Amino acid sequence: MKNILKNKLYLYLTEFFAGMSVMAVELGASRLLAPYFSSSQIVWTIIIGTIMIAMALGNICGGRWADKDPNPDKLYRRIIIAAVWIALIPVAGKYIILGISALLIFTVSTNFLIIAAFAACMAVFVFPLFLLGTVTPSLVKYTVDSLDDSGKVVGYLNASNTIGSIIGTFVPTFVSIPAVGTSVTFLIFAGILLLLALIYFVSGKKKSVSSIVGILLFIPACIFGHNNSFAFWQDDLTYEGESIYNYLQVYENDNNVILSTNVLFGVQSVYRKEKALTGMYYDYAMAAPYMAGIKDKDSCDILILGMGTGTYATQCSRYFDNVSLEGVEIDGSITELAHKYFELPEYLKVTTYDGRAYLQALNAEKDRTLYDVIMVDAYQDITIPFQMSSVEFFRLVKDSLKDDGVMVVNMNMRSDGEEGINEYLSDTIASVFSEVVTVDVSNNTNRELFASDNKNMLKTFEEGREAEEDRDLYRMMKKVAEGLETYEAGNLILTDDKAPVELLGMRAIDGIIRKEVAFYKDIYNEQGLDGLMSYL
Repeated sequence: MKNILKNKLYLYLTEFFAGMSVMAVELGASRLLAPYFSSSQIVWTIIIGTIMIAMALGNICGGRWADKDPNPDKLYRRIIIAAVWIALIPVAGKYIILGISALLIFTVSTNFLIIAAFAACMAVFVFPLFLLGTVTPSLVKYTVDSLDDSGKVVGYLNASNTIGSIIGTFVPTFVSIPAVGTSVTFLIFAGILLLLALIYFVSGKKKSVSSIVGILLFIPACIFGHNNSFAFWQDDLTYEGESIYNYLQVYENDNNVILSTNVLFGVQSVYRKEKALTGMYYDYAMAAPYMAGIKDKDSCDILILGMGTGTYATQCSRYFDNVSLEGVEIDGSITELAHKYFELPEYLKVTTYDGRAYLQALNAEKDRTLYDVIMVDAYQDITIPFQMSSVEFFRLVKDSLKDDGVMVVNMNMRSDGEEGINEYLSDTIASVFSEVVTVDVSNNTNRELFASDNKNMLKTFEEGREAEEDRDLYRMMKKVAEGLETYEAGNLILTDDKAPVELLGMRAIDGIIRKEVAFYKDIYNEQGLDGLMSYL
């Protein structure tokens, strides 16, 4: 055994950095998958599950290999292989993920999100974490000198691994990913593992082909893998970066400035340069102030939960001269982008906080503010925060509204199913508010829901929109009026205890995907891959 292994401190450091790297890769995996599969609880479950599979298999094989051939050279070669693989994830990972998704989208009709995310995790992350899983049983073999102190030594090894895992949990989330991005985070922890193995081989004064190969592969991985672009097919982005919560992308053309947080799940915010209506759900949601009687009030207080870049706030301030606006946005980086690229006024109050926690804090105040309109726009692709979808949440919203106040909710996964996510949300809201109406947004899957305890809500809306002098806004409100439907409530109630929003959202995503790819599937079934490629 090499002299360095006689120093148990080095073995504990090996365990420490192995544990740290496993957690860093796990968190990096969530960020790598989120732009393509969302960051829902389903995706997190798949990541944790596959990584636990890898670690369990690594523990089993590592123990057998250590008993069969207790040569530490082989362990540190495995660490080099794991380091190189992790370093190559930023280079090839996103291409593998998209390749797997493209293949499965034509062959899988249900549970696409689960199957595709699981396959991507297995292909990209399982092998290096399997190798790191062999570290603990191998180190036990090298550190235990006798049965007299075996318990203490194994305890120290496990403690080293756990402490490393703790640090590997906090550093990527709060330091490296926000500062340098996911790709560089992978490279940093791969470099730590590689350096750890190199120290071992150098200390033994023995040449190692694996060390040389590892260095030769790590260098180009650093050169080509430092780019944090997830939308690698786009080279004209105005901004691309990451925050603690999101991958962020700003795209600009002659007419619009657009924010996307997940590249495969569409647009989150739009700003029209000519300062006109967007043609999107924001326009439909502007019916809420009319329903709250904005035309008859000196001031209309509006709160936006899920402020984003402030499209709704900007439009309301542009078309109504008697509004008082404030917003809540959990991701402060999005607010910074809103001020920089989307002309969100600096004077407009935006609180960086969770929407429900904000309402709870607000309702605890003695002289609390009540609002005429509360806009709930916190549902992003399949990532619907369960705490903002339950009956308890909507009661908080109701308690924050004036007697004639109106809540408007943007629901972005309209489906044809009788028990889809929108039906659950609508039934839950209808159990809290006496008046509920909906309108479907043209040419996309969004639906706007308006709720109030004011029985004259629709009458007030009609009177307000008829008095509107702006021609564009008048036409828009007429379109909303023609599409409004009174919601017939059922008993599909979401609660804090039971709110399966991820599974419901996944079902809606499956339906959307089936509709979107049906045309291409027909070509593939009739003409095969060559016919599909020639069409594309």
